[in-house]
Amino acid sequence: MENYTSSDSDSESLNKVLDFTHQLLEMETLEDNLEVFVNDEKRTAEEIETIILNHNHLETLPFNLFKFVNLKTLDVSYSGLSVLPDIFKHTSITTFVAKNNHLSNKSLPKTFTINAKVREVNLSGNAFSAFPEQLLDFPNLKYLYLGSNQITAIPRKIKKLKSLNVLCMGGNWLVDVPETVGELVNLQALVLCDNRIDTLPPSIARLKHLKSLLLHKNLLKALPPEIVGLKNLNELSLRDNPLVVRFVSDMMHDPGSLLELAGRTIKIYGIEVKPGDIPQTLISYLEHAHRCVNPQCKGVFFDNRVEHIKFVDFCGKYRIPLLQYLCSSKCIKDSEEVVRPNRSYMVKKVLLG
Repeated sequence: MENYTSSDSDSESLNKVLDFTHQLLEMETLEDNLEVFVNDEKRTAEEIETIILNHNHLETLPFNLFKFVNLKTLDVSYSGLSVLPDIFKHTSITTFVAKNNHLSNKSLPKTFTINAKVREVNLSGNAFSAFPEQLLDFPNLKYLYLGSNQITAIPRKIKKLKSLNVLCMGGNWLVDVPETVGELVNLQALVLCDNRIDTLPPSIARLKHLKSLLLHKNLLKALPPEIVGLKNLNELSLRDNPLVVRFVSDMMHDPGSLLELAGRTIKIYGIEVKPGDIPQTLISYLEHAHRCVNPQCKGVFFDNRVEHIKFVDFCGKYRIPLLQYLCSSKCIKDSEEVVRPNRSYMVKKVLLG
């Protein structure tokens, strides 16, 4: 018989855990081990609250798992799972994790037993081609992870999950986001990176508690103006979108003309120019110089300007255009100390066109 826990400690917390991690058990062997424990006089199945079955060889879940009626956490990741029974029917599960298995939409029962106790479901790294709508019947679900599947759409009925704090759907095949996402009023993190999304709905602005919005590696060319209303947003990842790539490229590869450079030199160094020295058209040109808004810079610009904003994401700092015009890309670095203390102000200044 295999060891039930990672330690022989008699502590109360360990007595509530069965850990079969990395034991490479086949279904029959696992069932035998569970059955022996169920009949154990020293420890009862009712005591167990956590079972970990990571890295075994299971096509489905053992039937006698349902004898652990007080089970709260079940982790069966990396175990080759291809069929998932209604695990929520005879247990008290609040957290179910089945990452990196072979689950698809055909793997699930038509419906799960409605269970108000379920708080977290993680089905990342499987083979779902459609959003598993059976999960929409868990009214108190707070954390839903469906990343790294092949899901093509978020259903409009997602609005049923009013308690969601985290919705993670990065690494799928999403092309858009339904307006009803805006009804997930308790959402704090929305992860939609590495998809094919080209637009966001204005309803995103209703997510007043949203702190993290990860959109990198999509096809976004613009953001909805309403996004400036997200006052609690402190993490916005936009890299590898046309919105960012295009403007950064323009900034780096569009140097000023000789006319612009000459005009800047004249204005910066206060070189006196009298009528008759140069054509009147050039005098008019010099009169239309714009001061750089960086308070640490005394430079000017005419037509060639740098549009700047900075967001912070989990991989670092990235430049995308702002309604703040600078005379040179070096002013971005020079002005960082000025704008950094008020990063929310920078978010509100994003150019959305």
